[in-house]
Amino acid sequence: MRLSMFNEFSPLKLLAIAETRFASVVIMLRRFVLVKNALQSMVISPQWDIYKADSEAASVVKEKILSDVWWSKVEYILKITEPVHEMIRVTDTDNPCVHLVYEMWDSMIEKVRKAIYEREERNLNDHEGSPLFKQVHKVLIARWTKGNNPLHCMAHSLNPRYYSAKWLAAGEGRVPQHKDLEMG
Repeated sequence: MRLSMFNEFSPLKLLAIAETRFASVVIMLRRFVLVKNALQSMVISPQWDIYKADSEAASVVKEKILSDVWWSKVEYILKITEPVHEMIRVTDTDNPCVHLVYEMWDSMIEKVRKAIYEREERNLNDHEGSPLFKQVHKVLIARWTKGNNPLHCMAHSLNPRYYSAKWLAAGEGRVPQHKDLEMG
């Protein structure tokens, strides 16, 4: 009944995603953001109050849907998880991408850090750091350590992109991979 009610307020449908699909929660939260206005219209409509099945759950849903704090948390979760989801999506392919993993991993961690620091209104150069980021970083590094493979390092080192004059000139301190002490 509530699904048919929702369909009256939104041209987009709610998704039914298999839990076995990676990032199903992220995909569902993205859809929630897309249908936010329809959800809010639905819970303030007279139809919502008329439908009395499980009214306790309905009032909790209504409270969340109308809460700016809840939507802010949803947006925050998406900002933190988007870089991770993007990396998984890019590497979930039949195309060769092992040479991209090192740089993508490093960029992903930096994007997550930036999202957390922005939310906490911290300076990116804050050396004290964010307690949340420290925990997230620990999880990401543990995952990297578990899946890290010498093949990733070799593929990254042999990527011709990192030897081009254009790439080397684009940033201060850039050196060819075979001269990079971090790669050692």
